[in-house]
Amino acid sequence: MNFYRRENYLRKIRGFYEDTGLIKVITGVRRCGKSCLMETIANELREHGIDDAHIVYLDLDRRPYKSIKTTDHLEQLIDERTPSSGTTYLFIDEIQNVKGFEEMLNAFRVEGRHSIFITGSNSYLLSGELVTKLTGRYLEFEMFPLTFDEFLGMKCFLGKTISANLVDEFDQYLRDGGFPKAVQYDSADDRRTYIAGVVAEIFEKDIRRRIKIRNLSAFQKVQTYLINNFGATTSLDNLLEDLGKTGVHIKRETLNRYIGILKDAKILYECNRFDLKSRRSIRGKQKYYLSDLGFYFSTNTDNRINYGPAIENVIYTYARSHGYAASVGRIGTLECDFILRNGDSSYAYVQACMTMMNERRTEDREYAPLEKIRDNYPKYILTRNDPIQQRNGIIHRNLPEFMRDNAAF
Repeated sequence: MNFYRRENYLRKIRGFYEDTGLIKVITGVRRCGKSCLMETIANELREHGIDDAHIVYLDLDRRPYKSIKTTDHLEQLIDERTPSSGTTYLFIDEIQNVKGFEEMLNAFRVEGRHSIFITGSNSYLLSGELVTKLTGRYLEFEMFPLTFDEFLGMKCFLGKTISANLVDEFDQYLRDGGFPKAVQYDSADDRRTYIAGVVAEIFEKDIRRRIKIRNLSAFQKVQTYLINNFGATTSLDNLLEDLGKTGVHIKRETLNRYIGILKDAKILYECNRFDLKSRRSIRGKQKYYLSDLGFYFSTNTDNRINYGPAIENVIYTYARSHGYAASVGRIGTLECDFILRNGDSSYAYVQACMTMMNERRTEDREYAPLEKIRDNYPKYILTRNDPIQQRNGIIHRNLPEFMRDNAAF
């Protein structure tokens, strides 16, 4: 079976296909495409001449493997499928279904005969046992739902019609998000229903079944609040105060725990603030972005796009999917939407807004923080659909074209 190739992730993993000394752990929010990525890797191995006998693929959520719950049973199955010589490429999906899998996987890793790839429930997979027992012996490859260029690519792959107006496609992407399966549905109502089902599935399988939450009502109100206020500067004190006004009275440590649960499930990502003058992180106020905007639009009846936070959100996930670390920058009293840092510690600075065409003050407000930064790293203003401007060496691009071109910062 052929799958849409998520080249941005395949490129990061290919160098480790033959590495039997490290376990490759693919993480990401549920239904973002982890299983399909593993299937694609298996297909690439076949294309490079690896025989099917040396590829072992086990999806522990599907027949006939869903009854496998013990390490002994899983170990026996792997041994039965492993040829007597050569490297075996072992793919295990939903590995958390087997309690105590960490030590068993490490034993296979130590043998040096298996190149191991795993995925699983994020609220469990990289918490506790895997981290403590396999530290230094695994690599995490984090996936996100489709970025805008992948959204267009997936539509082409599925034979869907793409509008000649790129901004219309971009607006649809903002409303529908990037869950790969949602692209299959032609109806906006069907897409929204599917994504709402994903939200319910995450809550049921990754949160309720695995984590003891005494006050489910309070947790759900925290979840709803943070989803509805994505991209807003948030402090725990203000959040506790706002929740109190709605009748939710919880302790600070409880709120911290609830936020941690949502982050572990990859629903939310925390973007901290960074002071460019002192070169230090600013504690106490941060922003939370969604792994996918579908979480917002599938749980709200209002279909209007609030372009400011929506554009920030897709820039954040786009940058993270390309391997950048992201923080919110402060320069004196001014704020830069994003400071991005790549693997070789190069930086880029990004301002995001729907448009600078409303009035002169808008243009000056967007340029001012970037003009205050004195280093020579690239500086960007990304808008939805403005005439391109030139000012003080700052790069102005429209975000739909920037993302369509899979551009780097």
